[in-house]
Amino acid sequence: MSPPHAVVAGAGIGGLTAAVALHRRGWRVTVCERSPQPSATGAGIVLAPNALRAFDAIGFDAGRAAGRAVPAAMGLRRPDGRWLNRADASALTARYGRPPLAVYRPALAEGLAAALPDTAIHYGARVTGVDHEPGSPDAPVVRTSAGDLRADVVLAADGIHSGLRRAYFPDHPGLHYSGATAWRTVLPADGPTGQPPATAETWGRGERFGVVPLADGRVYLYATAVVPEGHRPADVRAELLRRFASWHDPIPALLERIGPATVLQHDLYDLAAPLPRLHHGRIAWLGDAAHAMTPNLGQGGCQAVEDAVVLAHLLDAGADVPAALAAYDAARRSRTDAIRVRSRRAGRIAALSRPLAVAVRDLAVRAAPATATRRALDDLFDGFTLPEHTPRPGA
Repeated sequence: MSPPHAVVAGAGIGGLTAAVALHRRGWRVTVCERSPQPSATGAGIVLAPNALRAFDAIGFDAGRAAGRAVPAAMGLRRPDGRWLNRADASALTARYGRPPLAVYRPALAEGLAAALPDTAIHYGARVTGVDHEPGSPDAPVVRTSAGDLRADVVLAADGIHSGLRRAYFPDHPGLHYSGATAWRTVLPADGPTGQPPATAETWGRGERFGVVPLADGRVYLYATAVVPEGHRPADVRAELLRRFASWHDPIPALLERIGPATVLQHDLYDLAAPLPRLHHGRIAWLGDAAHAMTPNLGQGGCQAVEDAVVLAHLLDAGADVPAALAAYDAARRSRTDAIRVRSRRAGRIAALSRPLAVAVRDLAVRAAPATATRRALDDLFDGFTLPEHTPRPGA
């Protein structure tokens, strides 16, 4: 008997994680990616302890794939350099079993792809729809630009602008603009003797700047600003210098190293409302396609990893697929939507621009008791769990 076949729409971190997890559970996997080849450029991603725990559950070593170095500390700062709060990696390790791991996103994707059979990923194959042959509700046919594929389950990991989400939820209000845009880039390693900068996010008035040394020695930079939707400066480097060159060290020196051609800019969106469900028959949505969220908690990619691992766990070879997808919805929808809402609220606080509001915000962050901060992190970092398996047919 041939193994069941899963078709994954999208070769992002969520889609690739789902493919690896299912492959290791005996499924035949086909990943359809609309891009003609793997991306050679990208940004960083911070894998929080919950995502690393999910990777552990499928036997994937993210550190081996993308580097193991971790920062000594991380926290929030003001533009003058004063720390608003700070957490030592050793304290996070003691509480959660490991600290967050910041890695280069393309390196992580390459490591996940390497864990799949050579023929599993089809680049240049855009999923255009999913149909069912007459009289065969259990046999979805995935329509792609490279041909049709029959599947036992279809995983929609096709990103924030998911075509499959629009097709199956036409009445959903879609995306909500957060009011801010983001610039991202990765600087090359500064040589074997260079000391990595501190991991920090700095909050100004309607602006933020983040510095994250990556595990392979590179430095991930990101910045956000409250601007009209679609705002695109003619000179990106000049725009960033204008906004941030007067901020604390090492931000000015890092800005001088930026190559404008490497800077990615994206307006920040999340889903305007939760999806009514994360599945339909033999199709399931995960990651940004299911619950797009702003990056203010650093959980977008982490929740995609959790989704993928929970899906594969419930879709253990031989499981009743519709029942497994219903169980996935029950296990994931409330957690992911709560984090989506929480991230939106955090973004609004970070984006405050009036001087009095900013002063009150900064004072509140500095005065927040450590117990409150720990409780907030506990909900994120300790929130990953694997639900019970769904019954197999006839069980």
